Amino acid sequence: MPKSDAALDSSEAPVEPLRADARARLGSALRRLGNDVVGHHVDDELLDELTATLTEYSARFRAGERQSRAVLAFHEHWDAGIAEGEEVVSSIYRPFSGQASPWSLEPVVQRRGDGVTARLTLREAHEGAPERSHGGIVAGLFDDILGCVLHVTGEGAFTGELVVRYENAVPLHRELTCECRIVGREGRKLYMTGELLDGEVVVARTTATFITPRIALVQSTFDPA
Repeated sequence: MPKSDAALDSSEAPVEPLRADARARLGSALRRLGNDVVGHHVDDELLDELTATLTEYSARFRAGERQSRAVLAFHEHWDAGIAEGEEVVSSIYRPFSGQASPWSLEPVVQRRGDGVTARLTLREAHEGAPERSHGGIVAGLFDDILGCVLHVTGEGAFTGELVVRYENAVPLHRELTCECRIVGREGRKLYMTGELLDGEVVVARTTATFITPRIALVQSTFDPA
């Protein structure tokens, strides 16, 4: 079971809500930097200067207290009160959709019925084969957007299986749409599907099984079932 606030130690301090905006701004700057590093030629002097600066800042961050999402009450992330068309906002640290994540794809996610629609544009840092997205980026995107569906339905669940079929090349520098929804249930299993579209063309599809925890709403990620 999650610990009370009084039981937290410095190794597992939760995210401070008042710092969320500053961390989102930092995440945006890191993502711009990542795309610029991949997408532009510069001399070695600038690369060495940036390396030294980032190494210094990394050491300063490591001197701070460690924070963790695991100690936050599980139900705080799964509130079903989201209206049709309203933006779906998850944890700021979700790897592929969180505002503070250095790896976020910056999707804008909105409720559509009992599912969600996300709009996003992939860029230089997401390239696999020339001028197209790396397949693992697409898989990570689906996993995060399927997770956003759970916010609409007000449920907590974990990925049990994720299958991706790549129908066409996934382009960079063009707005894409990702649509996901729940299509069935069996016990603690949630069956989900989704598509990634370039305009009206489906470039990738997913089928997934998510598993709801036996101890709903309050179970820590690593508590025994």
